[in-house]
Amino acid sequence: MRPRLKARVPGSGAEKVNMAMERRAFIASVLAGGVARGQSSRPAPEPSTRKAKVTMLFKAPDEHPNALEATPDALWIGGQVSEKAYKVDWKTGKLLHEVQTESHNTSGMAVGGGYLWMSANGGTSNRRPARPTDFPFDEIVQADMETGKTIRRFRPPWPGGSHGITYVEKSQTLWVTAIGLNAIAELDWKDNFRIKRVVPVKYSRAHGMDWDNGAIWVVFSSDYLIHKIDAESGKVLEVITLAKGDDPDPHGMCLRGGSLYYCDAGFPPGGSESHDPNSGWICRIDL
Repeated sequence: MRPRLKARVPGSGAEKVNMAMERRAFIASVLAGGVARGQSSRPAPEPSTRKAKVTMLFKAPDEHPNALEATPDALWIGGQVSEKAYKVDWKTGKLLHEVQTESHNTSGMAVGGGYLWMSANGGTSNRRPARPTDFPFDEIVQADMETGKTIRRFRPPWPGGSHGITYVEKSQTLWVTAIGLNAIAELDWKDNFRIKRVVPVKYSRAHGMDWDNGAIWVVFSSDYLIHKIDAESGKVLEVITLAKGDDPDPHGMCLRGGSLYYCDAGFPPGGSESHDPNSGWICRIDL
């Protein structure tokens, strides 16, 4: 049986205790089932692997872009420290629209269903003064596209937070990274963020992601890898490698046409936050 858990916002002490118990039960059921669905005992053939050819396009309007989402008319960028969402021109990077959200430590962003979806990874990492809307835990913030006003908040049941998030128009669902489970998960936001399925991934720190006709592109920031993953079986269909130290560091990522786009937030995995010469760049990888 697929693990399912409906979202609730903690209220009373009893409510918080019940939510904690449900979280533990959910995680236990996922781990007991190996997270996966549709796995075969037969070894899968090795996917094709190739090195990325990265083109640096333009600087984001935010010093620390950590999230990208593609829409037909524009590129959306989420700022990790500012917690702002920016809409920019695909070709020039010209700012078209900007809103302040109540996200905190923004690590992903999606656009769909008439809303912005901000993946808040919890806290501020001491990169800015705290705000009343900051929380020490991760959550998904549903926000108004025009004003940035918060509509709803959802706290995922898994540990470790959620970095990447993307909206799938066909199914009207959200896909997010489930860091503590080394997995990606599909959420039905119209049904109180019900978890529809959980699919394992091969590396930790899954970050930017986007949907591609039944498959999902996922970037693993610490490993400088991008995987194309079958959304049903979890099979890795294709691997793209980035050169650590040469290519800009990968954080947020999205797909448009025949290209992947990613951003460098300026916070290298395991490195110094003040020595990233590629901080703020939006890059393209042609497929």
